[in-house]
Amino acid sequence: MRPLLAAALMLALAGPASAHRVNVFASVQDAADGTEVVLVEAKFSTGRIPALGEVRVEDAQGTVLATYPLQDGAARFPLDRDAAAGGLAITVSTDDDHEGYWLLTPSDLDSGGGS
Repeated sequence: MRPLLAAALMLALAGPASAHRVNVFASVQDAADGTEVVLVEAKFSTGRIPALGEVRVEDAQGTVLATYPLQDGAARFPLDRDAAAGGLAITVSTDDDHEGYWLLTPSDLDSGGGS
């Protein structure tokens, strides 16, 4: 009976945590000046958009390439194709300590832009 109670307790505690997960999406887009940028968008599973936060960009080896401010659920940064050749890991941390991530694979980067 105790294992069943423990399992039920774990499920009950897991529910509220997933209610505030940050959903992250990133894509490559052409900027007005002809360069390519990565657009990062974030929102909570409730639909609320985080006002502030930080976007951390890492290469395929886990080296942090840069950090950018997240404002009103979005951030844009220039795409460095050489640094991103193996893909990019993009992590969003909100000002209230929630976190989510998105992986841009080399194939995502090749099909990006022009959208």
